[in-house]
Amino acid sequence: MKVVVRESTMVRPAEGTPAIKLWNSCLDLTAPNFHTRVVYFYRSNGAANFFDTKVMKDALSRALVAFYPMAGRFKRGEDGRIEVNCQGQVDYSLGIDSCPLLVVQVTYFKCGGVSLGVGLHHRVVDGSSAMHFINTWSDIARGLDITLPPFIDRTLLRARDPPRPTFDHIEFHSDPVANAPLHVSSHETKTVCSVFRLTCDQLDMLKTKSKEADGNTISYSSFEILSGHVWKCVCKARGLPNSLDTRLNIAVDGRARFQPPLPPGYFGNVVFTTTAIATAGEIQLQPTWHASSKIHDALVTMNNDYLRSAMDYLEQHLDQKPMVSYKHANLRIISWARLPIHDADFGWGRPVYTGPPWIPLEGICFVLPSPINDGSLSIMIGLEAEQMKLFSSLLYEI
Repeated sequence: MKVVVRESTMVRPAEGTPAIKLWNSCLDLTAPNFHTRVVYFYRSNGAANFFDTKVMKDALSRALVAFYPMAGRFKRGEDGRIEVNCQGQVDYSLGIDSCPLLVVQVTYFKCGGVSLGVGLHHRVVDGSSAMHFINTWSDIARGLDITLPPFIDRTLLRARDPPRPTFDHIEFHSDPVANAPLHVSSHETKTVCSVFRLTCDQLDMLKTKSKEADGNTISYSSFEILSGHVWKCVCKARGLPNSLDTRLNIAVDGRARFQPPLPPGYFGNVVFTTTAIATAGEIQLQPTWHASSKIHDALVTMNNDYLRSAMDYLEQHLDQKPMVSYKHANLRIISWARLPIHDADFGWGRPVYTGPPWIPLEGICFVLPSPINDGSLSIMIGLEAEQMKLFSSLLYEI
């Protein structure tokens, strides 16, 4: 495919913004140090101004007035802590001070369609805040006012002083076999990324089987059932020994789990991790609801006390990254199922597809909602090529 770059430009806030240095919580500082990428695809509606760049840039410029941290740059404070410099200064010779926190690309295809690629630095926003920003930008492009202003004060998530974690946070413990492959391959393996859709009927079938199972007394959510099924299929596709421990790490939005809940529109990272651990034999040999029960139990622990303890733990370990690999035995699931990822209508219609452009690492799985609200869910997952072949057949053996 031949790509021609028509224009590259910097978009600044349309008006003056608070010239502050925004304090970052431990959840911001320990978020992945890269831009979270999301891609939208749109079919042409025949309009002469379809995805007009002036409309897009003007709306973005106005959105950046309210969401001014996105126009900032990282800067190391006097105490050594990374903060967001919202002074509006740009100098590309300043190392991290020059790293843009937001990058956007509009691509026009010969068929008339358009893709919108957005990269938002994960240490500034999580998925919920990213969608809040992008959907507000699209509202402004349609001539609407901001309905929910961002709440920009991260001191609400300040750890206690002194920090006093009260739980054993296994989600932050290093995996003892993180860098130890299960077997030595005679050839270089290739990681592939695939998307699979499960219909509402298929999800209901998984739920029905769990309700009919002996020994199960809990009605599991669609996410718990689907995640348990995916965990089981991945273990089988990888051919894990029954005695090997496998960890499932799940990203959890803490906004509504705090007491009191965070204010609507809180802008920043509020993503925690909960971990379910079992032997591969447990997951592979037991009914799917057994894996779902492990996930359910892990999610139940994520209450206000646990989240406050987790922040204290992270504050004490800002410079210590746990060694966790998803390449061999472990899995990480990130759910966008409740995020309004299909609401970015800039005036020419809703996207026909929204999601990550790809998954470059093995063992990472995203759960995506349906663009037409039909109750289906899609998963995007990265696995070794041979494992993916097995997984693709196992997934639909319901």
